Amino acid sequence: MTLPMLDPDLLRAFLAVADHRSFTRAANRLNRTQSAVSMQIRRLEMRVAAELFRRNTTTVELTLAGESLVTYARRILALNEEAVGKLREHRLEGRVRLGVMDDYGSHVLPAVLARFLALYPRIHVEMETGLTGPMLSRIGESYELVIAMHGEGCESGELLRFERPVWAGSAEHRAWLLDPLPVALYPPGCLFRKWAIEALDAAERPWRLAFVSHNLATVEAIATQGLAVTVVKSSFLPRSLRGLSPRDRLPALPGAEIRLHVAPDPTRAGIMLADHLREAFAAMPDEPAINL
Repeated sequence: MTLPMLDPDLLRAFLAVADHRSFTRAANRLNRTQSAVSMQIRRLEMRVAAELFRRNTTTVELTLAGESLVTYARRILALNEEAVGKLREHRLEGRVRLGVMDDYGSHVLPAVLARFLALYPRIHVEMETGLTGPMLSRIGESYELVIAMHGEGCESGELLRFERPVWAGSAEHRAWLLDPLPVALYPPGCLFRKWAIEALDAAERPWRLAFVSHNLATVEAIATQGLAVTVVKSSFLPRSLRGLSPRDRLPALPGAEIRLHVAPDPTRAGIMLADHLREAFAAMPDEPAINL
């Protein structure tokens, strides 16, 4: 007896519905109509001869058969991606120059690039970290891709993720009670520096620029010793620092967006890395909630 083949497109539709527990949300994720997704699920149910979902007017739940299929579907699609990547690696070569902020370059990109280079070992990625404002002015010349931070509502680039800037101070000292307030910030051109100074001036909070450094670890070390307060992204708040709020006499800060910028006429290698970055950021959890 010949067993039916499981079409990867049908499995992707199945996992989208299983993950979202909704045909409507699954259709939006897949950029298809709801009726098209429903038809794919019916085709898959016919192939496996089992009902995969229990549906009513308000809920969509997996059946026992559906729950069993989830693990296999993920494995099949992962193997499919790995196989395609391995076949492509012998053909796809190139060099991609990537610019990114210091914290993302330290905490996020190493693992993301490791997965990409496992699929495409013939592509050489050259990553530079630092202030991304100057990098954007040289995109297409010195950089093919730049991951940059912007204020909320920016229309430049492609949105990857929202971030929340927070004031941060030592968990063991109280530098935020000093007057004038000592702050440790980055050089001119950094959005956090601009927002911090503007917020303090608007709140009429006396302050002094105690430390300036290009290096993220240096700024955090100064704050950890209680010599100043600084500004960090809430998702990267180190354990040595605590988030501060208006209760600590620190003004609110604007929200931030992380956006991907791609040079005009990117190379094939650049397109592949950009796609990989989009997928990696889409799979990242939302920034953790912190109590201020």
